[in-house]
Amino acid sequence: MQEDSNPIKDYLFEYIKNSQEIPELIRLKNFNEVINNIVKNCFDKIASMAEKEEAVGILATGLLHYLLTNALITSQRKIKYNETEIDIVVPDLKTLEKDPKRTLLVCIPRSSDKKTVEKKIQELEEIQPETENIWVILSEIVPINKKSFVLSKKNNSFSKIIFEIAQFSNVGGTNKFKILRV
Repeated sequence: MQEDSNPIKDYLFEYIKNSQEIPELIRLKNFNEVINNIVKNCFDKIASMAEKEEAVGILATGLLHYLLTNALITSQRKIKYNETEIDIVVPDLKTLEKDPKRTLLVCIPRSSDKKTVEKKIQELEEIQPETENIWVILSEIVPINKKSFVLSKKNNSFSKIIFEIAQFSNVGGTNKFKILRV
């Protein structure tokens, strides 16, 4: 299935392709520095390309997919399960069905409205009984009862997400490569 072209993703991947630093940071497994570099150099332009929450959601999804691939962390993205759309599943739906404790759902609600975010989380809780294994990526701090990461120029906690996903994968035993020794 060919995904539609998106100007935000196109801009992100064009930046990555033309970067002198990012390939070296990837080689060194400095994923937090990759995120910091992209936020510093691309965030303002990307945020101006669509409504802020939408732009940040597209940036988070594209960047997370790119970094998970480069970190050799098994994942699936943008899939439906029991009529519920899931942004990212680590490692996959088969593991969610067999062993929810070893499965992480990453939610990118593309909204900073607390009720909208909580509604999306509630949908995910219906398919993931291990509710602490639902993490949320937001464009600004929203007081919710979930582990969350903020992707923004200020208060950017998103740069830690790959390390934490790798840690989750290593503890859960799903990352056979143990590429990030955590």
